[in-house]
Amino acid sequence: MQPIIRFIKDWTLVIAMLAGSLFYPFFNQLSVTTPYLIFLMLLLTFTKLSPRKIRLHPLHAWLAAIQLFGSIALYLLLLPIHPIVAQSALIVVLAPTATAAAVVTRMLGGSVASITTYTLVVNLMVALTAPILFSLTGSNPDMDFWTSFWYICQKVVPLLTLPLILAWSMQRYTPTVHRFISGFQSLSFYLWAIALTVVTARTVHYLFNQTDPDWILNSSIALIALLLCAGQFLLGRALGKRYKKTIAGGQSLGQKNTILAIWMAQTFLHPVASLGPASYVLWQNMVNSWQLYKRRKTHHS
Repeated sequence: MQPIIRFIKDWTLVIAMLAGSLFYPFFNQLSVTTPYLIFLMLLLTFTKLSPRKIRLHPLHAWLAAIQLFGSIALYLLLLPIHPIVAQSALIVVLAPTATAAAVVTRMLGGSVASITTYTLVVNLMVALTAPILFSLTGSNPDMDFWTSFWYICQKVVPLLTLPLILAWSMQRYTPTVHRFISGFQSLSFYLWAIALTVVTARTVHYLFNQTDPDWILNSSIALIALLLCAGQFLLGRALGKRYKKTIAGGQSLGQKNTILAIWMAQTFLHPVASLGPASYVLWQNMVNSWQLYKRRKTHHS
């Protein structure tokens, strides 16, 4: 039984994306569950984070500035070339750090405390800035800025802030419940797999139902996501090295909450823009697999 479970865990990414692609008519119907799955994953993540353990660092400010201003700069740079490519780049850079990034950082021997704190920082930053940025892109042409802003706020802000408020409230007022829920950390892995299957199905559903698919555009988005993935990992590591947090810096900037990014792109931007974070899933997992392989090789040599 153990080898089967290990095999499933090792190949979850492939299994989830294949299931979403092959059975997209069924899993696409479950797309309404995506924000709830994201909420639960964030809640489980924040139950591990105590307010007393938060240590803000200059590195966090630099990383947040790169994500915010870098996403805006890329959007403005690519907008004259193609608005959907620009939207895709925006969401790929702006997307917050993955909830699983702390696990990979620990396996690589990096600072878990640093990346856990940054996960909190960047989620709050995205909650505050995403409604403004998505409204300014004009993705909802039937709405004026303020109507669009309020609509997006209602969906994004609670999703990214309530899990934190709930986790810390339970920790303060109902510690027994908090301990009980925090004991289900392994559940986040299965929630991630389900969410990945659903968002893949939604992406494939849209691609197959395009009246005139532009495969050059689709390929360009995937290629740009690859370049941004490599660039963010390298830039994060270079910046982290200055503060003796090389691994945490790379993972903080490079490892994205792609489930959230795909959902935001599909909900607030052009659906094709979600191909950016969808392909980023593959690229970041290739980078992490290579890093873990190098780590194991170094230890065994």
